[in-house]
Amino acid sequence: MAMSHARHSARPTRALAYALTAALGLVLAGCAAKAPPPPPPPPPPPPPKVVIVPARPMPPNGASANLTVPPLAATGLRESVNRNITPAQMVWNLRSAYNVAALNCTGPRHVELLPLYRTFLKSQAKGLDKANRTVDQEFKAKFGSKFIAPREQYMTAVYNHYALPATMGDFCDATLAVARDGAAVPAAELEAFAVRSLPNIEIVFDAFYRRYDQYRTDLAIWQAQYGGAQPGSTIVIPTVASDNSTSGTPTTQATGAL
Repeated sequence: MAMSHARHSARPTRALAYALTAALGLVLAGCAAKAPPPPPPPPPPPPPKVVIVPARPMPPNGASANLTVPPLAATGLRESVNRNITPAQMVWNLRSAYNVAALNCTGPRHVELLPLYRTFLKSQAKGLDKANRTVDQEFKAKFGSKFIAPREQYMTAVYNHYALPATMGDFCDATLAVARDGAAVPAAELEAFAVRSLPNIEIVFDAFYRRYDQYRTDLAIWQAQYGGAQPGSTIVIPTVASDNSTSGTPTTQATGAL
């Protein structure tokens, strides 16, 4: 009887064990079903970009590619032979502008310049002579008895400034406008006329040098993008897919700037 009772007691125990094992299996199976799927493979890299090399930036007005540009002063204005000078020097520099224009601005549009210059020399002879003597005194006060050489050197710089080939067309236009205004100026007002009119000629050079600075900026960008490639040729710029796993936003980044 004792052995029969033991056999009967073992059967529920084994059944319970089987049930627990089955339940554990179901639990493990459920956990396994919830595991995340493996990440997808990375996308293929974007195709390379094919571009046609644009024209190389060129200096404005046909200027030299290695032109020396005057620096900007603390005032924001370009350093120039026509700035920070005395009223007498401004009169003489205005005369020099007329002179350069009369010799170089010979096209049909500027036929008035030569006769206006001749009239200016006659009508303003006394004022011009006074300005010339005053400038001599100013240079002598600064350089002593050997003032002639530095004055001639300065005036050479003035003439070269006006005669810059890249600005000649605009210089002729500006000087003609000033000469027309000056035709009716009384002799007593020559200095005041020069002080207010010389800047109207100088802005020609300010505008040109701004354009030249922009040309240099554009050229540096072009060289960084295309190097030594020939304009009009086709180049291939490979691209690389960025790793944006943290942001979730795919982007494409070119290895060469465009």
